[in-house]
Amino acid sequence: MNPLIEAGLEIQNFIQSKKWHFCFIGGLAVIRWGEMRMTQDIDLCVLSGFRDEEIFVDNLLTAFTPRIPDAANFAMMNRVLLLSSSNGIDIDLSLAGLPFEEQMIKRSSSFAYCPGCELITCSPEDLIVLKTFADRMKDWVDVEGILVRQKKHLDFDYIVEQLTPMCELKEDLEIINKLHKLIKDVHSVDDSEKIHR
Repeated sequence: MNPLIEAGLEIQNFIQSKKWHFCFIGGLAVIRWGEMRMTQDIDLCVLSGFRDEEIFVDNLLTAFTPRIPDAANFAMMNRVLLLSSSNGIDIDLSLAGLPFEEQMIKRSSSFAYCPGCELITCSPEDLIVLKTFADRMKDWVDVEGILVRQKKHLDFDYIVEQLTPMCELKEDLEIINKLHKLIKDVHSVDDSEKIHR
C-alpha cells in the first residue's frame, strides 16, 4: 500500500473509532478529483466546534506523534494540529467549526484509493472553494485540474455561493473573478477540441 494512503487509513480508523466527523482535504482529495500529483503529506478537517478542541487534541496526541514542541498549545491557538503517522507521513489536522466546514464534512464521501482502502474526502466543489480561497499558485494549478476532470459534474452556483462571503471577509473579490476566468478558459479549450474533432 502507498505510504500516504496507509497513513490516511491509520488516522481515519482512529477518528472513526471516536465517532468524530471529518474529511480529507488537500492532496488526497486532489488525487481523487483533479490531476494526479505528488503529495507528501495529509490534510484533513475534524469537526471539533469552538468549545471542545482540547478534548480532540488530547486524544489525538495519545495516538500520534507531534511534529513540533508544545503542539497542543499551537493547535489551540492556530486550530491546526501538526502530527506524524506511524510510518512518518506528516499530518496537518484542522479543527473545524465554521458553518462552511461543517457543511463540507456533511457533503463528504468515500473513495477507494486501492482495494480495501476507502478514505472519506470532501466534494470537488468544496475542494475548489478551499483551493481558490487559499489563492496560491499551486492551488490554482489544482483547481484547473479539478475543472478539467469534473467540469460536467460541478455545481458552480454552490461554489460561488460559498466562496463569495469568504472572499468578502478577506476583502479580496478578485479571487471570484480569477475563478470565473479559469472556468471560462477551461470551457473554451473543451469547445475548441470539439470543433477540431
